[in-house]
Amino acid sequence: MARRSWQAVLAASAVPSAMSLGVLDLGSISWTLTSPNYSNISVPAGFPSQAHLDLRAAGIIEDPLYGLNDFNLRWVAEANWTYTSTGIPNLDPSADATWLVFNGLDTFTSVEFCGKHVASTNNQFRQYNFDVSTILATCKEPVLSLNFGSAPNIANAIASLPGQETWPGGVQGLFELPNRHFIRKEQNDFGWDWGPAFAPAGPWQPAYIVQLNDKDLYVRNTLIDVHRVDQWNLIPPNQSNDWVVKVSIDYLGTDVGLSSDTALRFDITDANGIKVVSGPLFNVTVDSTTINGSASVSKDAVELWWPVGLGPQKLYNMTINIIDSQESQLATVIKRVGFRTIVLNELPISREQLSLGIAPGNNWHFEVNGHEFYAKGSNFIPPDPFWPTVTEKRIRQLFESVVDGNQNMLRVWSSGAYSPDFMFDLADEMGILLWSEFEFGDALYPVDKEFLDNVREEVRYQVRRVNHHPSLAFWAGGNELENLELRAVKMAAPEKYERYLAEYETLFLDTIVPVLFGNSRSISYSPSSTTNGWLKLDFSRPQPITERYYNMTKDEIYGDTDHYHYNSADAFNYDTYPVGRFANEFGYHSMPSVQTWQQAVDSTDIFFESETIALRNHHYPVGGPKKDPTNGRKGIQEMAQAIKNWYPIPDKQDQLANFSAWCHTSQIFQADYYRSQIQYYRRGSALEERNLGSLYWQLEDQWQAPTWAGIEYDGRWKALHYVAKEAYQPVIIAPFYWPDDKELEVWVISDLWSTISASVALNWYDWSGTPLYIQLSYPSTVEVNAINGTMVFNGNVSRMLGGHSPSKAILRMDVTAQGTLPNHNEPQTFKHTNWFHPARLRSAYMVDPGLELSHDSGTSQFIIQASKGVAAWVWLDHPAGVTLNFEANAFWLLAGEVKKVGYTIKSDSTQGEWISGVTVRSLWDNTH
Repeated sequence: MARRSWQAVLAASAVPSAMSLGVLDLGSISWTLTSPNYSNISVPAGFPSQAHLDLRAAGIIEDPLYGLNDFNLRWVAEANWTYTSTGIPNLDPSADATWLVFNGLDTFTSVEFCGKHVASTNNQFRQYNFDVSTILATCKEPVLSLNFGSAPNIANAIASLPGQETWPGGVQGLFELPNRHFIRKEQNDFGWDWGPAFAPAGPWQPAYIVQLNDKDLYVRNTLIDVHRVDQWNLIPPNQSNDWVVKVSIDYLGTDVGLSSDTALRFDITDANGIKVVSGPLFNVTVDSTTINGSASVSKDAVELWWPVGLGPQKLYNMTINIIDSQESQLATVIKRVGFRTIVLNELPISREQLSLGIAPGNNWHFEVNGHEFYAKGSNFIPPDPFWPTVTEKRIRQLFESVVDGNQNMLRVWSSGAYSPDFMFDLADEMGILLWSEFEFGDALYPVDKEFLDNVREEVRYQVRRVNHHPSLAFWAGGNELENLELRAVKMAAPEKYERYLAEYETLFLDTIVPVLFGNSRSISYSPSSTTNGWLKLDFSRPQPITERYYNMTKDEIYGDTDHYHYNSADAFNYDTYPVGRFANEFGYHSMPSVQTWQQAVDSTDIFFESETIALRNHHYPVGGPKKDPTNGRKGIQEMAQAIKNWYPIPDKQDQLANFSAWCHTSQIFQADYYRSQIQYYRRGSALEERNLGSLYWQLEDQWQAPTWAGIEYDGRWKALHYVAKEAYQPVIIAPFYWPDDKELEVWVISDLWSTISASVALNWYDWSGTPLYIQLSYPSTVEVNAINGTMVFNGNVSRMLGGHSPSKAILRMDVTAQGTLPNHNEPQTFKHTNWFHPARLRSAYMVDPGLELSHDSGTSQFIIQASKGVAAWVWLDHPAGVTLNFEANAFWLLAGEVKKVGYTIKSDSTQGEWISGVTVRSLWDNTH
């Protein structure tokens, strides 16, 4: 850990003007971790850190992510832990003020300074500031002690208090540890169906000691809100209006001379340092903790920021100087901003939309800078159970995969932790929209005054901290609150529904909305991730939103959807897919690769019926969870049944090779199922639902286990991420098949903003690659309107095939289109190939495709050829020791076809030796 000294570390983006200001990064001094429960443990500690990490570094515990340590290490979560500093040097007891500033304490903390109690904390997500001037004045040896209580034990104690609220059975989502909803801690720390339950404790964010003298000022948080003149939340603004820049600075100070004469001045410069706007902020107000002001910026003075694929990511540096009445510069704040509007449009369907064939109801889609667009992406979960290990480098690598995967939006799932500043910075640079959520999920929550006050401070801090980022797309109150929790109440205890609905609104509307909308005009909000949207808005009220809930009109369409269905026999049945304006969650779990299993499981446990494998699957049945392998086998059995339903059953003689084949085939099913849904939702852009977004569950893993992820813990792409990349191309061709009627439709779908002209080719082959010469009637050239789709073929497969067996026939579909990306001038060519097989692959008469693999070191490409037949689900596999992604994978090849595949290396510990370990296989190889 880097060690930094006094006067070298300042509040985020703040630079003091008075050099007497002292700021000590508490990570620059030494710390010790002890426990009152275990007198024999005393180890060096990091800062920021958590107890598990320091115990691991000291060799007290094994890697928490290895084997069954998520069960074996529960004693760590059940103990109390104390972080104690060495003597803190060079503190000045005569300073006018000394503050402790904590950006994050996880979670229940008793803070002691110089042996005296300072304060207690109970919220992982708040910034805390404590004045310790009086204590320091009589302190002989400044030592800081942070005593962390066991979050599971405290949550249980709160739940058992006399008169404590309870909820109807089956409402509160339980994954591993109970009672998470009583406390303001990362909810998935108590377990989730894709992650372990470690419930860590510790100082998980940076902290500082700040010493101030006369006229010193320390900036601890800054709000910048960039919006159009007359813009209101949830209402698309007038794009011809100028910009308003609202600034609000939270500070600590002594007698800093702030008065009605205090001024704020700003400069906005581009990436090259060229000044584009400058001047004073107006309407400046000052109180003992906050300075506010605002300015107008001409719409012609700045360029717009756009999401990736929709235009450039234009960013500006905004410098704000705080000037006192004597023209002395008290502090400078520098933030990077972008000028954009992003609105969740839930307005009623207009007459113009009705005339286009869109079903009545309400919209539910995003508009950026006045343009509706198709949101393509996935759901982001905490990338590690221990946030101090999550580095900028790690998130950059992950976000590169997002962009490489043709995604423009991530839903940053609630019940984790609020995104760190560097994550937003990267999203700003890379053009990734972050649908963000407050940290509540799969539960109803208390509404006593103490809890609500705690949440209010949490929301205020987090909203103000991140609002300036142009990548911030949206705030939701929490995960699956209306579609699961309120619905569960309605089913389990209908007589109590009105009561719990009122409590829900107390927290997610009456408490959160006034804070959010009081700080930001630029952002939209919904109290739940999946909703039917708002029924009406009334901005004359402090809380303007009236939710729709069940106030729907027959045959009208509202809101966004999620979809999970674990009867794999129905996987490709479109009647089981929801119809909505936006799909924000959908998916199915799969196994990670053998290389990933080998990181976390002993070699003797890597087989399909292994108890360790089963217990690392947390997709429990009703009645779980507990340390019982029969619970974990529910998910294993679902994956196995999906394979048996749809694909050749792996049958390799070698146990490890057979296990690998099962793992990989589970990934093929997952990818196939997601492709079916992505294509279905994208086709919805042309249908009455006017679907304008699909975000699948989930982007990445936080450990090595069976999950819904498309990217494994170390960054290795599963088949899903490759297939999603292909399905999220701007222009695709897609089949839609109804097996009962044997009816097939083929569509060309585009998310470009202008009409395209596309040429189409449809050709039937047998598995040897021989053309079947079936005559099909379809236009060779079609037009597709902006963000729309066109059906190019409709026919009955039985009549089409005639005497050909469906098990021996495959349809190859090709599209080539000319079009222009949004906000680009040069047209380009878009190509896509897709495949359709009327028979399930388990019964298809596949042949050995004769795959051949070579590597061209000159072009850094692998060359794959199918020399004997059609190759289904061609897979390039790379060995351990390297993290990379191929340009394409999990693709099909026609007999005789040659494909060149490049790659991007993220890390390599093999010194290039990995190349010789790359192998190629297809689905045929699973049984041969």
